[in-house]
Amino acid sequence: MDKKYYITTPIYYINDVPHIGHAYTTIAGDIIARYKRLQGYRVFFLTGTDEHGQKVEKAAAASGIHPQEHADLMVNRFVELWQKLNITNTGFIRTTEERHRKVVQHIFQKVREKGDIYLGEYEDWYCVPCEGYYTELQLKDGLCPDCLRKPEKLKEESYFFRMSKYTQPLLDLLERHRDFVMPEVRYNEVASFVKGGLRDLSVSRTSFNWGIKVPSDERHVVYVWFDALTNYLTGIGFLENDEEFNNFWPCDVHLIGKDILRFHAVYWPSFLMSYGLEPPKHVFAHGWWTREGQKMSKSKGNVIDPHEVVDTYGVDEFRFFLFREVPFGLDGDFSKQAVIHRINGDLANDFGNLTSRTVTMIGKFLRGKIATPEKTGGMDDTVHETTMKLIEEYRKEMDVLAFHKALNNVFDIMAILNKYIDTEAPWKLAKENDVRVKTVMFNLWNGIRIAAMLLNPFMPTKSQEIWKALGIGRQIERANWDEEMRFYTPSDTGQIDKIPPVFPRIEENA
Repeated sequence: MDKKYYITTPIYYINDVPHIGHAYTTIAGDIIARYKRLQGYRVFFLTGTDEHGQKVEKAAAASGIHPQEHADLMVNRFVELWQKLNITNTGFIRTTEERHRKVVQHIFQKVREKGDIYLGEYEDWYCVPCEGYYTELQLKDGLCPDCLRKPEKLKEESYFFRMSKYTQPLLDLLERHRDFVMPEVRYNEVASFVKGGLRDLSVSRTSFNWGIKVPSDERHVVYVWFDALTNYLTGIGFLENDEEFNNFWPCDVHLIGKDILRFHAVYWPSFLMSYGLEPPKHVFAHGWWTREGQKMSKSKGNVIDPHEVVDTYGVDEFRFFLFREVPFGLDGDFSKQAVIHRINGDLANDFGNLTSRTVTMIGKFLRGKIATPEKTGGMDDTVHETTMKLIEEYRKEMDVLAFHKALNNVFDIMAILNKYIDTEAPWKLAKENDVRVKTVMFNLWNGIRIAAMLLNPFMPTKSQEIWKALGIGRQIERANWDEEMRFYTPSDTGQIDKIPPVFPRIEENA
């Protein structure tokens, strides 16, 4: 049976331009998608845009255009950024698509027929920016607990979802699957919230028009989260392509920011249980980025534009920095100095210098060709065994989205290879022991080739450049994981010789 993997990002609101938070989640999805493909999985990687709701309606009105026109203009900004960041998504979903409207109305109707949606009256606080409902007790000094802005008091007829009915089923799910919500600190948040008991949820609005109409009652618009979360079904063919849907559902992991955890880990599985579908296997909520210690905001003028960072430092360098600098799941701080430090230290000094030294020595001492070693000695066994151990550790960390630890494993491989060069001194062996120098170059070539492949999900372009420098003409994306994760004698390499720096150093005042 084919190995399959389904990963999603949230669908992003189109009321503003994409920023580093959008880029962070989407690059994380791309990293795991590329990694799973390397391991032979058939991957469906879904992203998209959330184009309904009061926020969009207000933004369009402010511009003097129809909400659909606003959506059509804004969506291109996300598509263009994903192309620039080298994102390999399989699907892209827009909530204004007809296929999505059909799915939302179908699920709403089926859940209503089951008795889990009923008509009532809503009176409570609603935060327009967060699209969230809150009780008086949930507010913080009268403000939204998530964004700390003043919510609106609402009283209107509304359809309600019987979420209270799913308190115990959700607790059972959380108890059975301790990794349903990741990392652990987020799991504890969700478990505590559910243990407090769930209230029925308002799932329709009559105070605005931009959205999917409630079936058989067009006075009501479906609540934006009921609409938005359903994209994870629409995007893989629900109601249109049963084979594709059944192949990939339940989703392996929803990647989200921690601010939308409750919607994904409480509301979403409740909706799915009511309809009769399995919940996702995992919901992973990552942290936020600050800029030089300060929360980013338009008013402060410190919002990070991914386009600007990429144009200054490079796509792969940006992708690498985000996941090398901070453990995935925690908050992180972005600064120009930190980016330069990672590029000059990890990439130029450690990996780039190791690659340049090695290919230069292969060209100089072996006429640019790797030969089969005749016997081992020195640190050979240590290099081989350590590398094999670190590959396995890397795999375990990647499988739980511990990108920071996985990268540590790769750089541990580089550290042992750098130590190997210093210990074995190939420049001396070239003069004294031409048999031994073949073995040392064989091990260095293999170690760097493996390290580059392990870095490929993070830096797809630069890792391919390193393979090219090693004389390998194949595409990493098409390589066989099991065949590459071992030391072997290449049979088809091109000429290996000195190269310009793969990672040029950046001046501190750049």
